Amino acid sequence: MSDFNKLWAGQTVSLLGSALTMFALPTLAVLVLHATSVQVGAIAALQTLPFPLLGMLVGVLADRLSRRKIMIVADAVRFAALATIPAAAIFGVMTIPQLYVVSLVTGCASAFFGITYQSYLPVIVAPDRLTDANMKLEFSNSGTAMAGNALAGALVQLVGAAAAIAFDACTYVVSVISLLAIRKREAAHEGPELTLRQGYREMRDGIDIVAKSPDLRWISGATATVNFGGSMITAVFLIYAYRILHLHPALLGLVDGLGEIGFVGALLSTRVRARLGLRRTLIASLVIGGITSSCMLFAQIAQPYVVLFFTTAVVAITIPIYNVNQISYRQALVDVRKQGRLNATIRTLVWGTLPLGSLAGGFLGSTVGIQPTIAIGAAFSVVSALWLFPLRERTASARSVCSA
Repeated sequence: MSDFNKLWAGQTVSLLGSALTMFALPTLAVLVLHATSVQVGAIAALQTLPFPLLGMLVGVLADRLSRRKIMIVADAVRFAALATIPAAAIFGVMTIPQLYVVSLVTGCASAFFGITYQSYLPVIVAPDRLTDANMKLEFSNSGTAMAGNALAGALVQLVGAAAAIAFDACTYVVSVISLLAIRKREAAHEGPELTLRQGYREMRDGIDIVAKSPDLRWISGATATVNFGGSMITAVFLIYAYRILHLHPALLGLVDGLGEIGFVGALLSTRVRARLGLRRTLIASLVIGGITSSCMLFAQIAQPYVVLFFTTAVVAITIPIYNVNQISYRQALVDVRKQGRLNATIRTLVWGTLPLGSLAGGFLGSTVGIQPTIAIGAAFSVVSALWLFPLRERTASARSVCSA
């Protein structure tokens, strides 16, 4: 088995558990601990807050230390943090503050893992195979989301949300085993000793990479805006489903799972780009995804499960079409030795809006209402496409800028 296949297999199992927790954790907060929209928004915000706070530092470390070892430690931390939830449930001491702490700790570990992971892929995959590798990873992401949501709904209904989260904790053990099995050795870092001044210089280097490339700036702006809108919707979605539509966890999980057909988008990503070009592919993905997100409000009129299935399916297809193409483009533009700093800068920008969107969604949900909050979040998703109108797909000239 190739090193990429080992990484792919381990992460597929881990993604299955993560998809399960993404459904089970807010369900636990809403149905068991009776959380408000503000509390649910805070839980979501804490999961992504570490990216803007730690992102630049992680980028510097990912370009100096073993990326594989960083990911192994991050997975171990996520396992330990999530394992406290079923333990607390057994002893009857589970509280909202505990969910806050677990969300923050797993968010910190995810920041280290996520930034390092995108930087590690070009180490074990040749440049001309990056699009294919990212397509496979997006295929797994959507496939596990499908199975994870369906499984989560059933487990929550049968054994409870805390037991479902225990399953996720175990998947990180599988991820560690897959990482330990990878044989590819990373090149030793060549450069000056890491000091505060040198660390600052290297963080600035990552900022300069993005600042000097117009295309990376436009892509970062679009992704940050769509993430803000999407996190607003995510913060209130389960409250909308449980308290306004009065849906059942098992059926909701099944519908969400069946709608997670993003693997279709992953399979179509290269074909769509070949036909439309990079710019039009990215713009179309954002506009269609945003308009479709607003359509979930029609679930109040009739057939809520059918409406949510349709909206979930269409959005799920657009996400990998956008991600496969923009991530592969970024990875191909920048020298592998600077991938950590590049991805840290990009993640700081585009994930930095996630906690803001979650907090905004929770606040608006408690003030103007859940439905208007969903409509506002969808509008942000559509407007995000405006960033991409100046985008031009570049090859040699872009590489000369980004590797300078």
